Amino acid sequence: MATDTYPQVEEKSAVKTYLPRIIIAAVLIIGGYFGYKAYRHSQQFESTDNAQIEGNTAPVLARVAGYVQAVNVSDYATVTKGQPLVTIDPQEYDVALAQVQADYQQSLADLATARADLQNAQANATNVAQNLRVAQSNAAVQAVRRDKAQADLKRDQNLYQAQSLTQKQLEDSRNTVDVQSKQYQANEAQVGLARTSQGIASAGIARAQANIEKIQAVLKVKQAAIEAAKLKVSYARLTAPISGKIGRKNVIVGQYVQPGQTLFTIVDDSVFWVIANFKETQLEKMQVGQPVDIKVDAYPELTVEGRVMSLADATGARSALLPPDNSSGNFVKITQRVPVRIEILNPEKYKSKLRAGLSVDAEVRVAN
Repeated sequence: MATDTYPQVEEKSAVKTYLPRIIIAAVLIIGGYFGYKAYRHSQQFESTDNAQIEGNTAPVLARVAGYVQAVNVSDYATVTKGQPLVTIDPQEYDVALAQVQADYQQSLADLATARADLQNAQANATNVAQNLRVAQSNAAVQAVRRDKAQADLKRDQNLYQAQSLTQKQLEDSRNTVDVQSKQYQANEAQVGLARTSQGIASAGIARAQANIEKIQAVLKVKQAAIEAAKLKVSYARLTAPISGKIGRKNVIVGQYVQPGQTLFTIVDDSVFWVIANFKETQLEKMQVGQPVDIKVDAYPELTVEGRVMSLADATGARSALLPPDNSSGNFVKITQRVPVRIEILNPEKYKSKLRAGLSVDAEVRVAN
């Protein structure tokens, strides 16, 4: 019996001796394997959890002041571009539009009157020019008569000296010269009056043309006022600038809104991308076009495929409202982060799950 106990003791002592060694060896092998895999992975991938999904957003702003008359959407509703969203009471702007349109029509009537005045001035100028020509013709005829009378007087004076003409006939010739001279002077006065009238008529034409140009300029101003009034009327009816989903609306019927007030925001749910902020020490091998695996925190089992679109030309700190100034105070070196834009491939596959602002993990394959 004693001889049978020795092999059992030796067997137990062998197990106690080699089992811990086997376990330690297995742990080292497994640890080495996973360590090697982690090392290989770190050489092939760069990852960060400082990343989130981004999307295009368009705020819907009130462009005119007034009381809200109607709200045609609810919170988180899907809208299409051009869809009516909010109506602001347009009565005030309709009245303003009617007023400027009436002013425009009045100016049109003034323009018609000014054009009629121009036609009258042109017709008057034509009559004055005709009267001038008649006066000049009469003066020319009278000048011939005056010259003839002067020639007759000279001949009669010679005849009178030769005693071939009586004193009365000579005096009649002198009277004829005086009459013709005065008549000529009267005709010349009519010519001068006609020329003065012609100048007045030309000034009237110029004045009428200037008045027309002035009214036409006023019409352009009033036309611009009409367009501005129409814009305000259109601004009272807000439509969706893009298609997408709205967030929480900050407007109700009866509320008074001011120009520039944000009523709600529309998120374009057709296009999403990822902005991942990598450390500057991770950028050495990163290039545009490299594939990216994206893990969404909200959906742990979902892996989204993407690729690097672009790398920012400045760090996030440099783009901050108050960028750090390393030249002042004590300098502490901090690893900076650079925003990297990642395109989501086949976004239609993930459209129902992706939301702007969701946190994600991004892993870029930088080597094969």
